[in-house]
Parts: sequence; structure tokens; C-alpha cells
Amino acid sequence: MKQPNLILRLIATVLYLFLYAPLAVVIVYSFNTARFGAGWHGFTTQWYATLWANDQALAATKNTLIVGVASTVIATLVGTLLGYGLNRFQFPGQRWFQWFLYVPVFLPDIVLAVALLLFYTLAQKCFGGLERGLLTLILAHVTFQIPFVAIVVRSRLVGLDPALEEAAGDLGANAWQTFRWVTLPLIFPGVLAGAMLAFTLSLDDFVVSFFTSGPGSTTLPILIYSSVKRGITPDINALSTLIVLASVTGTLLITWLQRSRKTT
Repeated sequence: MKQPNLILRLIATVLYLFLYAPLAVVIVYSFNTARFGAGWHGFTTQWYATLWANDQALAATKNTLIVGVASTVIATLVGTLLGYGLNRFQFPGQRWFQWFLYVPVFLPDIVLAVALLLFYTLAQKCFGGLERGLLTLILAHVTFQIPFVAIVVRSRLVGLDPALEEAAGDLGANAWQTFRWVTLPLIFPGVLAGAMLAFTLSLDDFVVSFFTSGPGSTTLPILIYSSVKRGITPDINALSTLIVLASVTGTLLITWLQRSRKTT
């Protein structure tokens, strides 16, 4: 039994190195004194101070958080209701609705980005006033976030016993009370997971954001892309390190919240 365990540990070690070694390199080189080149010239934290004084980076961070939070809130609300409706109600064409729900998931980002750009262009010509900016960026992110939230919530509802909701109805609860006090607490881990997935997708999206953003709505992925074209510098590594740190912190926070709910 020891030999298979050793092989599994070796495979797991190789996989983790494959996944996290590039991130480790980025983090390490964010403390490199050399501005150009791959050689290590010494330890410094000046690039984080430089990044803090970079107005473009601060503005891009603000835009990224605004778009991420706003689109996640909207997509979580709509996606939860959509997943609940597809699971609990029967209506004509339901199978088609369920099938179309997966289309944005499998659709290449570039196709969705071009479609949204064309839609915004036509909407601006027909109605006017729809300039590309934070609003169009938020709407674009909501478009590809909703299916992911709905799929996660719907999968959570599949494992939920309908007898619990029926029992609440037998005890005098109406539809809203049953959803608020019985269904929602039971599917909350799925809603939280869907929201986390939606925020992560918004945080690292580049293609859709690049096509649907406008002046003054640059996000961090777009800023990093435009900076990397001039060469990878330690301040970009520092910015990437902060994004990784924020992602890890968010993951740990969500995990802690889910465990605390289970214990209570």
C-alpha cells in the first residue's frame, strides 16, 4: 500500500508545482531590484511603493472593483432566481431554456465580446446616449456571469428535498416565506459559490472587457496587457502579486464563512 501512496504523492507534487510555480516566480520577481531582465539583482519593496503612487493602477483597481462588485450582485440575484425557476417550475420550452443557459458558458470569449460590441453599437445608433464605459462594462460582465450562477444554484437545488418546502407550506407558510426561511438558507452555499465564481470571472476577464470598455473604464487586466506589451517590469509583477493575494484572501474568507454556517 505504501508504493501507490508514494506515487500519488509524487503526482500531486508535480501537479501543484505545475499550477503554482509560475505564480511563485511572479511573486519572487516583484521584489527584484532589476527593472529589466530575468536576473536577480537584489531584494527590494520599492515596486510596491511605486505601484501605490501610480494613478493609472489605482484608477484601474477602482474600476475593477466597481465592475466586479456591481456585476456580481446583479448576476447573483438574477442567476439565483433563474436557477430556482428552472428547477421548481414547469413551462413550455423549458428544455430549450435549460439548453440555451449553457451556450454562453461554452461560447468563446472573443465571439461574445464581438457580439456585445455590435449590440452596443447598434443600440447607440438607435437610441443614443449609450457610450462605452463602466455601465456597458458592468452589463457585459453580467451577461456571462448569470449562466454560471444559475447553473451552480440549480445544481444545489437538485439535491434539495422538495418535502421540506412542502412541509413549510403545510404549516401555513406562503411561497415567499417558504423561499425566504427554508429554501434560501439551504441553497445559500450554492448562491455563495456562484457569487464567488462570478466575481472571479469578472476580476480576471480581459477579452470582453477590452471590447466593451471605453475611456476612463480601464480595468486591471487591460492595464496589465497594455503594460506587458512594453515589457514585463517588477511593478507589473507587484500588481499581479496583489491580485493573487486578493484572490487567496477571498477564497479563504468564503471557505471560512461556509464552515461557520455549517457549525451553526
